[in-house]
Amino acid sequence: MARVKVRKTKFTIPSKYLLLIMTILCIALMILTFTTDAVTGPLEAVSGYIIIPFQDGISEVGMFLTSRKDNIKKMNELIAENTSLQEQVDSLTIENSMLQQDKYELSRLRELYLLDEQYSDYEKVGARVIGMDPGNWFSVFLIDKGTNDGISVNMNVMSGSGLVGRIVEVGPNWATVKSIIDDSSNVSAMVLSTSDRLIVTGDLETMNDGMIRFEQLRDEDNQVAEGDQLVTSQISDIYLPGLTIGYISEINNDPNNLTKSGYLTPSVDFKRLDTVLVILDLKQTVAE
Repeated sequence: MARVKVRKTKFTIPSKYLLLIMTILCIALMILTFTTDAVTGPLEAVSGYIIIPFQDGISEVGMFLTSRKDNIKKMNELIAENTSLQEQVDSLTIENSMLQQDKYELSRLRELYLLDEQYSDYEKVGARVIGMDPGNWFSVFLIDKGTNDGISVNMNVMSGSGLVGRIVEVGPNWATVKSIIDDSSNVSAMVLSTSDRLIVTGDLETMNDGMIRFEQLRDEDNQVAEGDQLVTSQISDIYLPGLTIGYISEINNDPNNLTKSGYLTPSVDFKRLDTVLVILDLKQTVAE
């Protein structure tokens, strides 16, 4: 006959009930401890094994929770402080950027002021550059002044240390400027030190090296040299006389041995134009 194996069921108490029982037992022992003297000895012994470790555990938990609370409080304070500091950094960064812009603006206005003083005989109006043709150079660009400000076609435009170009188209509150570096630009010029005349021609390709061309220079006495200043000549139909164009950077003899040609460095930075002066006097009016 087969023997039936009986499996004994293991009795277990859920942990939450065990904790409840332990708590009730501890409370009961504490009450007995304080209300009776007869069992002081045994109860003290029991409390030494049960109540005190239990109290120590509760104390540890309390200390942990207090420490956790303090850490969370400190962390929140640090987060708030970091946010405040970041706001201050952002504010100072914006302020510094504005100061840099103001410094640059002041420098540009100082240049225009000196330019205005240099050519004080002419009436002028300041204007901002508001647009340009695609590319790296301000060969053709738009300004924010027009006929409402007394501007008309062929008025000369200056910036930095000299001539930029001329007005080629104008509207009520805008005007288009063609600069002397544009491929279609030609300026009648002369060497300031010798009065020898020549033609300055725009060339965007050579402007990549920071220069434009000049040609038809008659230097019969071989007095013209690198570094000489070039200005607009008296015989120009459009440009007022004596406006600085640039400085000779290279000079060569032409094959005909009668004229010379070469390159000049413009006195204006045609990569960074933001403000200009428009001379309101036309060459035809001044000549009369």
